[in-house]
Amino acid sequence: MLLIYVPKLTNRLGYTINVVMRDILQTDFAITTDVGTFERHKGPRLCYAPHPVGGSAVPFFQSTRLTFDTTIEEQDCHYFLYDGIPALFPVYSNEAALPFDPFAAIFFMLSRYEEYLPHRKDEHGRFMPTESIAHRHGFLQIAVVDRWALMIRDAILRHYPDATFPTRVFNFEQTIDIDAAYSYLHKGFFRSFMGALRDGIHRHNPAGVRRRLRVIMGKEPDPFDTFDYIIEKSQQYKKRNTLIFFALLGDYGKYDKPASYLNNDFRQLLQHIGDYSKIGIHGSYYSAGDPLCIEKETQRLADILHRPIVRNRYHFLRFDLPHAYHNLLRVGIHHDYSMGYAEVPGFRCGTCTTVPFFDLGSDQEIDLKIHPFAVMDTTLNTHLGLSPDEAKAQLHALVDEVHTVGGTFCCIFHNQNLCEAYGWKGWRSVYEDTIKYAAEKSVTQ
Repeated sequence: MLLIYVPKLTNRLGYTINVVMRDILQTDFAITTDVGTFERHKGPRLCYAPHPVGGSAVPFFQSTRLTFDTTIEEQDCHYFLYDGIPALFPVYSNEAALPFDPFAAIFFMLSRYEEYLPHRKDEHGRFMPTESIAHRHGFLQIAVVDRWALMIRDAILRHYPDATFPTRVFNFEQTIDIDAAYSYLHKGFFRSFMGALRDGIHRHNPAGVRRRLRVIMGKEPDPFDTFDYIIEKSQQYKKRNTLIFFALLGDYGKYDKPASYLNNDFRQLLQHIGDYSKIGIHGSYYSAGDPLCIEKETQRLADILHRPIVRNRYHFLRFDLPHAYHNLLRVGIHHDYSMGYAEVPGFRCGTCTTVPFFDLGSDQEIDLKIHPFAVMDTTLNTHLGLSPDEAKAQLHALVDEVHTVGGTFCCIFHNQNLCEAYGWKGWRSVYEDTIKYAAEKSVTQ
């Protein structure tokens, strides 16, 4: 067992060590603040302190202030490259195993420290990727937290070649957001009439009007109803991927236009999906800041599926830390899949590992797991304007990065974007290529 010496064990430091050793390196460890206990230990040791303890035989990681503080203030991260990998919080001891403080860097990224500091928000009130250190220095698409953890492992192995660490296993989670289950069906007379009017007069699209009528009359399937297609493709790689749907069940509004949760066909559709996959709530646009709203929507889904709801992804990825996460816990949700950006692909919190959330405001870990996603279909098509072939190359690069560190590749597609229409021609091939490429990686560990 690895014994780690620290001069003082704070909540920040305990959280960071747990993530590194338990969640990423998956090794047995213990922490001590007693020098005598540390020096008597016969197994592998690690010192994390301002100055070395235990002599040159012990890997020494020089600490900076961040993991010992409790305040929230501007940080001088001093970005630089080390062995081609981005690094933060440089240290200057010649005895240090690394020229930076990896634990401080990891905590800074995972806690989303910069999102607690003053920053600009976009038109939806979201933290903007351009405000992040990862975007400014061009390492958003590198899973730096996982790579820093592997650097810690390698430093330990240099001192203790017989130490063992399990090989991390690459995992694949494909998630499907159901913003609109149907394009034409189950809209009600008024919404259907206004939609036909909009197609015929404002968009000068008589073909759209004819298609709407054919779908409503049952002569043609609804273009957004791609659920059996998604399930069929996923079943081909059932043992090598996890499929999760997130259903939007908020009230109709400017940013939320779901099918009615009272509609029997929609309810039966969700029950059908639940037979083949996991389902979470897709918290509506305003739900992150409204505890009663997320409670209402979660209960709607629970009533439909007759099971507790434990997963969420906020619609528009609109949430504010830490309040949105505390609102989830109040309704029994312990897994959130919102950690990522709408505008650009990459690792918002620097990792592709599921980790617990640390609330800087209360200075404690809370009982909620963050499942970071790396990329979303609308990011590639709508925001970046990539062609299907360009999107495939981008997705392959992200899968390869996650596979390199043995993490979990989580991506977002939308059922309506797999309709092969409305600007999404060719994107079924992107979806199929992604799940095939990621699933194949899961058997080449």
